[in-house]
Amino acid sequence: MATISKENIQFLKELKNNNNRGWFTENKPRYVEQHENTISFTDEVLALLNKHDDISNVSGKKSLMRIYRDVRFSKDKSPYKSHWSGFFKRSTAELRGGYYFHIDPDGCFVGGGFWKPESKDMKLIRDAILSDEKGFRDIIGAKKFKQHFGPLGLHGDSLKNVPRGYDKESSAGDLLKLKQFLIRKDFTKDEMLGDDFAEKINETYKALRPFFDWMSYALTHDGNGEPI
Repeated sequence: MATISKENIQFLKELKNNNNRGWFTENKPRYVEQHENTISFTDEVLALLNKHDDISNVSGKKSLMRIYRDVRFSKDKSPYKSHWSGFFKRSTAELRGGYYFHIDPDGCFVGGGFWKPESKDMKLIRDAILSDEKGFRDIIGAKKFKQHFGPLGLHGDSLKNVPRGYDKESSAGDLLKLKQFLIRKDFTKDEMLGDDFAEKINETYKALRPFFDWMSYALTHDGNGEPI
């Protein structure tokens, strides 16, 4: 099973402390080698993920984000990211959501969710929560879900008040206030370097699946259960 190498993490650590084009050019062969290590690892995770979900990514390489930063609108002009990150997108319009990972010298986090739902999608989600509050709470309150993602489960920005058009006294008020639906799990550096790390990520992604399936239905059906 493919693993993240110690040399890979050492490269990222040095890049973080020497984030300039001169150092990067001098160490380009190391970048190429560790990029290939990360691709191999991402291929492993993708293969495991495709055993229980339908992913549109064709390869680990296509799943990885570029290490080069877009600094046009940033005050931080560092030209490179000092981490690896990637995203696995679920296939077809009926399967919403995607699986994210972020690897840096200090550790890793993986997860997924909905970063900035469009207004029409947000309404569908909120209406679905009102229709199936218990079903949604059962998913985010499930033992396996909490084992992976902690007691809070969902993260993200919230409104101060229940949005206009919804009952302010609703038992689902805390969920209706959410503007984002983000889920993550953190791993230590030692876990990240373990031989079974790809499988640990895969098990985390499995725990996300019920949440994604609920959201997929909410975003593709109207209040009467008819496909949109």
